[in-house]
Amino acid sequence: MQRRDFIAAIGGAAAAGWPFAIRAQSRDRVRRIGAILPPDATIPWVYAFQQGLEKLGWSDGRNVRIDYRRATGDVAFDRTLAMELVGLRPDVLFAGNTAAVAALQKATRSIPIVFAMVADPVGLGIVASLARPGGNITGFTAVELSLAGKWLELLKEAAPQVRRVAFLHNPETAPYTQGYLPYARTAAATYAVELIDAPVHNETDIEVTIGRLGREPGGGLIAPGDPIIGLHKDQYEALVTENQLPAINGVLDPGGLMSYSNDFLDDYRRAAVYVDRILKGEKPADIPVQAPVKFELIVNLKAAKAIGLTIPETFLVRADKVIE
Repeated sequence: MQRRDFIAAIGGAAAAGWPFAIRAQSRDRVRRIGAILPPDATIPWVYAFQQGLEKLGWSDGRNVRIDYRRATGDVAFDRTLAMELVGLRPDVLFAGNTAAVAALQKATRSIPIVFAMVADPVGLGIVASLARPGGNITGFTAVELSLAGKWLELLKEAAPQVRRVAFLHNPETAPYTQGYLPYARTAAATYAVELIDAPVHNETDIEVTIGRLGREPGGGLIAPGDPIIGLHKDQYEALVTENQLPAINGVLDPGGLMSYSNDFLDDYRRAAVYVDRILKGEKPADIPVQAPVKFELIVNLKAAKAIGLTIPETFLVRADKVIE
């Protein structure tokens, strides 16, 4: 979905009668929220965020106005979006992923920022510590970096024939992915798998990397929570199927072969609580960063059949959701 279509869809859903779509009361009571969402953000994510606010008494158009922007994965453009939102002088900003909070952090050191789905906020210099963030930023982390080892373990268990695994990531738009690699390498040594560090920056890189991996048997893929994969999701999934490669995604995705991650809908709902606390006067510096609490393993048997993979029954019984 293109950026304009996505923003229009948010407005259309509100006009169609979402519970938070209450319009036109006195503007002097309206607070303002600016939000930058990831390239692969979906309407349910937005709904979860706004529903969380609604339950806390904040109705879009009644006592709060939410200005949405959708990131593209282009660093310079995302910084422009951040400056645009800061120029609207919101009471609080919401960053839907790492790239968004990085752009907003450069745009303001005074307006409070609440983030979701950030993998390593301390390592990236976004907060001073999880317990005492300091500054104007707090929020909710994404998966722990050590989960990279779990992804490889799950991939090897579902597809025992895998001997070479490429770790797809864009170090420019998702610098946190570098932190996954030591854990992935440790797991690769344990399972006698060759781990290939595979940085990709555009569609061509994705096509070349997956095509090269598919030329020999025993290939597999790990795609962490990286905006570039979400931005080119259809191409990625088509190439994985074409090259018959087992793959695991680091974001919850019912469309791919399998995924293991925290529940993003839950993260967005919880982020609404922090926005509420800040709107009521608390400072982000004093609100601890929280880790995810809900994780899911999703296995798509239709996708498995498309690449000729039979997943062991012992693996399927461990899944939280199996798509037939």
